[in-house]
Amino acid sequence: MAYDRKFGGPQVPSEYSEEVVQVNRVSKKTKGGNKIGFAVLAVVGNKKGKVGVGQGKAADVATSIRKAVSSAKKHFLEVPIIKGTIPFSIRIKRGAAKIMLKPAPAGSGVIAGGAVRSVVSAAGIQNISSKVLGTGNQASNVYATMEALKQIAQMHKKFEFKKHNGKQQAEKKQGKE
Repeated sequence: MAYDRKFGGPQVPSEYSEEVVQVNRVSKKTKGGNKIGFAVLAVVGNKKGKVGVGQGKAADVATSIRKAVSSAKKHFLEVPIIKGTIPFSIRIKRGAAKIMLKPAPAGSGVIAGGAVRSVVSAAGIQNISSKVLGTGNQASNVYATMEALKQIAQMHKKFEFKKHNGKQQAEKKQGKE
């Protein structure tokens, strides 16, 4: 069991999986010399349909990771997962990033590049096929994947509402006859 230095006791296992996607070293030229810092992009998910992305910046890597994870936990997104995959395919363009996500049959696994793989794995999607068609920038691809999952969630919610409403309309018609 891991030991938590901050609170002086055993570390409690988290219900969320955390993955650092990117660590950038940034420096700023100042009057007294160079000021060095780190920018981290992290993905957090519970592997049951909740996923979030956050960015943290600090003077050291550990603090920036903690900030990124904290930011990701504040920006969770509910993803609909049906039989281990997404309900339908989507193509999205966000900035220079172009992402294509397609549902895959059971047993296919996660067929995705690094940035997309980290997001869909954290969300708990077991079978998906994807392709990064635009930029190779990992941060852009992560945000584009999140946007695609957000749109899938919205369309799924809309479809479920129409489906539910359609059943109610049919029941009303049958009741009148």
